[in-house]
Amino acid sequence: MNEGIDVVGLYVGDQDEAFAFYVEKLGFKVHTDVRNGDYRWLTVQHPDQPSFQLGLFRPGPPMHDEATAQSLRAMVAKGAMPPLVLAVEDCRATYERLRERGVEFTQEPIDRYGSVDAGFRDPAGNGWKMIQAPKAKG
Repeated sequence: MNEGIDVVGLYVGDQDEAFAFYVEKLGFKVHTDVRNGDYRWLTVQHPDQPSFQLGLFRPGPPMHDEATAQSLRAMVAKGAMPPLVLAVEDCRATYERLRERGVEFTQEPIDRYGSVDAGFRDPAGNGWKMIQAPKAKG
C-alpha cells in the first residue's frame, strides 16, 4: 500500500488569481480543477514533482464560517503563514526568469550559509523562499 502526503493546502483570496500566478508565472501544472456549487477544489503540481499537489483553497464554506474565512484571508495577506520552500538549481537565473514573468520578490538572491536564497510572495500573501542548495565540494 502506498501512503504519504498527497496534497498540502494554501489559503488564497482569489482562486483565479492564484491559478494565473502558479501556472502562468511559476510554471506549475494544473492537477485538479473541479467545482461543486461555490466550492472549488484547485490543485497544482510542480512539473518536476508530479506525485505532490499544492491545493489553492479559498477559506469559506463548507470548512469555515464567514468571520473565520475573513480572519484567515487577513492573516495570509499579512504574511502570517509559514513560508514554503522552492528548491532550485540556480537561484539567480530562476530569480531573473520569474521576475520577467512578473513575480514580485521581497528579497533578491543573497549568499547565505553556503547556499543562495531569495524570497517572494504569491498574490494572497503566502511567503516563499527559493533556495539553491550548496554546491558539493570535491
